[in-house]
Amino acid sequence: MRKIKIFDTTLRDGEQSPGASMNIGEKLMLAKQLARLGVDIIEAGFAISSIGDFEAIKTIGNEVEGPIICSLARAKEEDIKRAWEAVKNAPKKRIHTFHSTSDIHLKYQFRVSREEALKRSIEMVKLARSFVKDVEFSPMDATRTDINYLCEVVEAVIDAGASTVNIPDTVGYSIAAEFGAMIKTIRDKVKNIDKAVISVHCHNDLGLASSNSLAAVLNGAGQIECTINGIGERAGNCSMEEVVMALRTRRDIFNADTNINTEEIMKSSKLVTKITGISVQPNKAIVGANAFAHESGIHQDGLLKEKTTYEIIRPESVGLHSTKLVLGKHSGRHAFKTRLKELGYDLTSDELNNAFEQFKRLADQKKDIFDEDISALITEEVTKVPEIYSLVDLSITSGLKQKPNATVKLKVGEEVIDRMEYGDGPVDATYKAIAAITKAKSSLLKFEVKAITGGTDALGEVMVSLEEGGRSVRGHGADTDIIVASAKAYINALNKLAVSSKQRDSLS
Repeated sequence: MRKIKIFDTTLRDGEQSPGASMNIGEKLMLAKQLARLGVDIIEAGFAISSIGDFEAIKTIGNEVEGPIICSLARAKEEDIKRAWEAVKNAPKKRIHTFHSTSDIHLKYQFRVSREEALKRSIEMVKLARSFVKDVEFSPMDATRTDINYLCEVVEAVIDAGASTVNIPDTVGYSIAAEFGAMIKTIRDKVKNIDKAVISVHCHNDLGLASSNSLAAVLNGAGQIECTINGIGERAGNCSMEEVVMALRTRRDIFNADTNINTEEIMKSSKLVTKITGISVQPNKAIVGANAFAHESGIHQDGLLKEKTTYEIIRPESVGLHSTKLVLGKHSGRHAFKTRLKELGYDLTSDELNNAFEQFKRLADQKKDIFDEDISALITEEVTKVPEIYSLVDLSITSGLKQKPNATVKLKVGEEVIDRMEYGDGPVDATYKAIAAITKAKSSLLKFEVKAITGGTDALGEVMVSLEEGGRSVRGHGADTDIIVASAKAYINALNKLAVSSKQRDSLS
């Protein structure tokens, strides 16, 4: 049985989903979870794209053990050298470089000939190979490339030192039979293909990313590039959980499997949702809320008699559990820390202390505390930024015959400022008061509220998106009082904007 390598690009291509950018702390937390999940390669970012991406790749390379740590790089000398600087301290490292090969890209985007594109690809693979032994090359827009030219490029970059050749369906144009045939042609026509692993990177513009990737495996591909929850540019990428469980469930067809610890799939999915704010559709395969839900009486009858009548995957095999946390206000720090480890969180001493204090306050407010409550607290703690503004107090007056007003008290630096404002509702009034104190000029792009668990004492979670001066940030807040959670989320986002402005000013 073949082992198919899983190349996870959630931190790079997945982050290119609109609104899904992550800070270094969030990237590191997710990278550690990817290592627990058992992915073979983590594409941690695009080193030359920003200082933040460079530092994130470097930090992940230093702190995350197990997977190969990879940086993307265009077929440019400065990109290759920057990628090397980012990954050089990682125990296992890879540079992934790319150049377009389709005539439409070469003519309109790069404005170079096929010969020039080939020459540049060879030179940059050789340069990357001078830094690392593990080099991957991608002929971008491969599925719209002349097949003979594509084979010529693949053969040349393998000769130049590429040990992985990735065939991307960059715009999600191909269909399964066509894509599988392309991989077979490459295997048949490229003389030195036995010296490299064939990888595939499929986008989901036609909803075919997973099926195309699986068709490639049937035709000899040995690596799949994918993301958790299928996030990514436009309609997203091949979904990691879908291809992994398809390979495992249908071994009779594929005669292949992966090194993925599938019991970590749900945890990974939920963490990506928490960090990016991108919810999973309820009917999403494997990780959707309804993926293992049965309402039909016929289905329920069959399941009660024999689960395999309507379940081809055991929920437990992907880490789906409904276990209730037995934690309350009398629980000690040791029990709390132990439960965090069981949930997969590895916090610093300061983060643990702060999270425990929040947990104790929450335990005084609600009777039952669930795993989701704990995850919300940890996400809020890890994604915190330096507090330029902090909430001191908040009081609301509202009613059917009374115009809602909010009195907000904020600490701004060393000064405490209070302000009362009226609004169309208590949240509107609260946000107007906060904006007046902070002199915020940002626009509110998105406001989302959800109850993390059931019951009238449920912990409420609020996520907001703000935009100011071309910069967009997300804020997160959680509290049993939804107005307080809303204020926390708004202030969290304002702090991110303020920190971002300071960093930008220091670089200028």
